[in-house]
Amino acid sequence: MSVKSIMIVGVGGQGTLLASRLLGSALLSQGYDVKVSEVHGMSQRGGAVVTYVKYGENVASPVVRQGEADIILAFELLEAARWFDFLKPEGKLVVNTRQIDPMPVVSGSAVYPEGVLKTLRAAGAAITAIDALPLAEQAGSEKAVNVVLIGAMASQTDLPVEVWQAAIKATVPPKFLEMNLKAFELGFNYKQS
Repeated sequence: MSVKSIMIVGVGGQGTLLASRLLGSALLSQGYDVKVSEVHGMSQRGGAVVTYVKYGENVASPVVRQGEADIILAFELLEAARWFDFLKPEGKLVVNTRQIDPMPVVSGSAVYPEGVLKTLRAAGAAITAIDALPLAEQAGSEKAVNVVLIGAMASQTDLPVEVWQAAIKATVPPKFLEMNLKAFELGFNYKQS
């Protein structure tokens, strides 16, 4: 198998790190050589967070270069736009449509750009756009947005659903397990309208 690359991008506090642990656990359980690299930019203050995940038979480096990602999982629209150049031409973008205003927008020195999703679609990417918040709330907590998004991304991979469920059981504390399994299922079964 050739090496495949997945990027998880978002802002601090969104649960991208749990998402990367779930992804790594699922891939390792299937016997892949997995390399993960996490980059935090003021993640505690809502700054950008990106996780590079590479897997295959023999992976030399976790770094994903421009035009190399098979999948980008974006927890926020602007982060999807920021990292879009890293997606392969035939790659898949799974993006949460919820907007999180960056500090310049919050402070009034900038305006959140309009039409981000439309621009990404015009670039020709295969996009699954999902508002994960209502599905997370349906699962039991708005904090499950990250697992809803992992579910939506998982549906774009070759790994069986049982592998993902086992990774959730191995990673999530027991008191949150049922909620996270439900969140994953809702994301996995999401059909874009």
